[in-house]
Amino acid sequence: MNPFTSEAELEEALATPSAGLIEDFEKGAGDLVILGAGGKMGPTLAMLARRALDAAGRRQDAVHAVSRFGDAEVRTRLESAGVNVIPFDLIENDDFSELPDAPNVVFMVGAKFGAATAPSWAWEVNAALPDRVARRYRDSAIAVMSTGNVYPFVSPASGGASEDVAPSPIGEYAQSCLGRERVFEFGAQQRGTRVSIVRLNYAIDLRYGVLADIASAVHAGHPVSVATANVNVVWQGYANEVVLRSLSHASADVFTVNLTGPETLSVASLAQRFGELFDRDVELIDDPQPTALLNDSRRCMALFGYPAISAETLINLQAAWLAAGLPMSAKPTKWAVRDGKF
Repeated sequence: MNPFTSEAELEEALATPSAGLIEDFEKGAGDLVILGAGGKMGPTLAMLARRALDAAGRRQDAVHAVSRFGDAEVRTRLESAGVNVIPFDLIENDDFSELPDAPNVVFMVGAKFGAATAPSWAWEVNAALPDRVARRYRDSAIAVMSTGNVYPFVSPASGGASEDVAPSPIGEYAQSCLGRERVFEFGAQQRGTRVSIVRLNYAIDLRYGVLADIASAVHAGHPVSVATANVNVVWQGYANEVVLRSLSHASADVFTVNLTGPETLSVASLAQRFGELFDRDVELIDDPQPTALLNDSRRCMALFGYPAISAETLINLQAAWLAAGLPMSAKPTKWAVRDGKF
C-alpha cells in the first residue's frame, strides 16, 4: 500500500467497506444509530456504515450519528457523507425518547483519560449511562465498544487473554468498563436485548495510536520505555468493520469478541524499526516486565477474516505519515500504563 498524503486519503481508506461487510448488510434491514459518533473512531465508522448500506442496496436506511459534536468540522464531514447528524448530550439529557428508533445500535461512548482523578465521571459515563441506553433500545441489537483492559495482564507466551479468561480489571477506568459490560448483560438477561461486546486493543488511525506514540517518541529523539514490552494493534478500518459486523452476532446470550490484530509485537523491535526508518538512534529505558495487556484474537479472525493491512504495513505507513508532517491528534493512548491510572 502506498503511503497516504492527506487526511482525506486516510479517511477514504478507513471508510471503504469490504465485501464481507456489504454481504452482512445485505442480510439486514432498518436504520443504524451510533451513540458517541463524534469520538476518535465514530466519524469513520459512521461513514463506513453509510457506504456499506449504499453498496448493499439499502439507501433508504439511515445512519444516525449521535454526539455532542463539539467539532463543527466533523459534523460537516459526516453530513456531506450522507450521515444524519443528531447533536445530543447523552449525559445531560435524561429523556432519550427523541432519539430515533432503530433495530441496530452501536454504543461508542466512553470516558478513559482523567478517570484516575475523576472516577465518578468515569463510572457515570461507562456504567450508569449504559443502563439508560439499554432501556431505550431494549428491542434493538446493540454493539457495545469495550476494551481489553478488563482482562488481567498476561505473558506474551500465553498468546493473549481469550474471551474465556475471567475479567480482572486494574484501576477505576477498567473497572467501570467492566461495569458497562455488566449493565448491558443485565439488559440482555432481563429484557432479551441482543448484545455484542467488542473488546478492543488498540486501533491504529495514523493520527493517533500506539504506533503513533512510539514513532513520535523515536522521531523526536525521546526515550522509549519497554517496561510494557509487548502490544497488540489493529488497523482502525478493520476495527470499524468488526464493530458493525458484530451486530449480526448480537444475542441475548451476549456475544463477546476480542478485537485486535493477529500479531503480538515487541515494543523494543517497534522502536528499533522506527529508528531505522527515521535514521535515528533509539534509547530504550526501563526493565521489561513479564506481562502486558494482550488479547487473543483468534475468534475475531475466524469470524471476520484477517485485517487487510498487516502490522508491518502499518509500521511503514505510520513512519511515512509522521515523516511527511501530516496532522497528529496529540491524544496519547497511554498504552504503557500498568497501574490502571489514566
